[in-house]
Amino acid sequence: MAKLKGSEIILDHLIGEGVPYLFGLCGHGDIGLMDAAYDRQNQIRMISVHNEQIAGFMADAYFRVSRRPVATFTSCGPGSVNIQMPIASAYSDSSAIFAITGNIPTQQFNRGPFQELGAHYQADFPSAMKPYVKRSYQATRVDMLPDMMRHAYSTMLAGRPGPVNLDVPFNIFLEEAEVTAPDPKAWHTSLPVRAQGDPAAIEAALDLLFSAKRPLILAGQGSLASTNHSDLRDLAVLLGVPVATTPQGKGAFDETDDHALGPTGRDGVYPANRASRECDVLLALGTRFGDRGASGWVDGATHSIPPTKLIHVDIEATQIGKNYPTAIGIVGDVALVVRQLMAAAKARGLSAISPSWLARTADWKRVWRSDLQRDVNSEDIPCHPDRVMADLRKVIPGNAIMLSDIGAHHSWMVQQWSVTPPAQLLQSGGFACMGFGVGGALGAQLAAPERPVVAVVGDGGFLMHASAVATAVEYDLPVVWIVWNNCGYVSIRDMQNAFFGREIATRFRRARTGELHSTDFAMLARSMGAVGMRVERAQDFSAMVEEAVASRKPTVIDLPVKSDIVRRTSGSWDLVPLAGKPPNYDPDPVRR
Repeated sequence: MAKLKGSEIILDHLIGEGVPYLFGLCGHGDIGLMDAAYDRQNQIRMISVHNEQIAGFMADAYFRVSRRPVATFTSCGPGSVNIQMPIASAYSDSSAIFAITGNIPTQQFNRGPFQELGAHYQADFPSAMKPYVKRSYQATRVDMLPDMMRHAYSTMLAGRPGPVNLDVPFNIFLEEAEVTAPDPKAWHTSLPVRAQGDPAAIEAALDLLFSAKRPLILAGQGSLASTNHSDLRDLAVLLGVPVATTPQGKGAFDETDDHALGPTGRDGVYPANRASRECDVLLALGTRFGDRGASGWVDGATHSIPPTKLIHVDIEATQIGKNYPTAIGIVGDVALVVRQLMAAAKARGLSAISPSWLARTADWKRVWRSDLQRDVNSEDIPCHPDRVMADLRKVIPGNAIMLSDIGAHHSWMVQQWSVTPPAQLLQSGGFACMGFGVGGALGAQLAAPERPVVAVVGDGGFLMHASAVATAVEYDLPVVWIVWNNCGYVSIRDMQNAFFGREIATRFRRARTGELHSTDFAMLARSMGAVGMRVERAQDFSAMVEEAVASRKPTVIDLPVKSDIVRRTSGSWDLVPLAGKPPNYDPDPVRR
């Protein structure tokens, strides 16, 4: 037993779990926690930001790169309300964050003090967080904290990872209690966080796969988070099966591999969408079949289930059979199930299923890649998106961590940026938060200090979260931001035109003249102490990126990009009741 403050119990548990950072922003509601962190600076480092959303995005990206969670800290009222968006994004993308929110003192519950959220229940911030976390905890006594910390940390990582919330009234940070703090490692040694699939289901899945003439593996984000890249490739080679990914699964499989087809869905590529709708057996690994990756569930746009027979593997039983009927469902950790399938196939002495099918998909890839080359040498200013993507592919180092924010550029990144491990592509695909790429880049850089970190972001999202540049300068984080400057929210402009034939409030204009307006992002970066560059000639862009990466300094590259280029689409996306436009790219339509 020891007499400890609440703040000391919280921090000592995080330190015991190996949490290296606290990302957050000061406020009167969290200064008790910050004071205790002062005495533990050599054990857990506090990073201060200029916007709570940046702290949340940093924590999300840190976990995706390192697979180790960090904690965030925010004050009561607006400070904690502000972090809800990145917490929701992390929840949607299965990313673990330990979110500590300050609250008013328990002695003032129900009295309406400064920043209390109490219209229906006293200090009711946990209810505000409930939709965005795996669980929210509120400690109203100091002696509740040891068990709460243990429960919350385990919940965060068990099964599908996700954020948890610990809400702490101000006095609980400062008051003391005689407690026995549990040793985190003593509890984790027997914690079952990964599960294999049912052996009978594994055998049934192999039976179905080897009865197929056109089998396909679809790797979702669950594969990215769980599977060793080499294991998934070994399975694909052993079975002789091509591999597509969902947009969020990009990076789970080397996209330059002979078996790789690329991503499916609205922003997907022709080989992947065509193989997905023509396959007769689909082995889906760690995907929820979201509408963007499945072309709005429109039959025949990406998937044709049925007649395609679906083998669905997911760590959450509730996802199996949720959006498509399932022939065989396997509840289990994707990495373990992949190894089970390999072991069972080898035990049977099985070999490649359908070499002719694999050859057909390779032909589709050649056609698609050939068509992508048409404008890669364009010298137009603003730049052609195909040239931008081609130049990035040439100069980004092979070990780089790429981030894409949300906007028109994101569709081009999903479609044309090829991920080759150990390189990574981080994106907010589930909740689609503008700002993840801007702020998350800082967390990615802290997680991998020696690796280049490059974020491709839109001008809209960058304007919302530009304070991340100041934080990078303050902490010497050599992040490179490429601002895809098209003077507006062009992806929404395109939807307005597609669905309604007109646009409003989606371009950045001077109200008096209607003239398009662009912020000088290079000057903005320099005002914060970073390096700022602006592309004036298309042929200079690739050299600028190389220079920025090599400099190891925070850098913003202002890149004017054409806003009127129609992207090739082989999938679709309905906004019910509005029907999306059919694909504009299909060199060899097939009717099943």
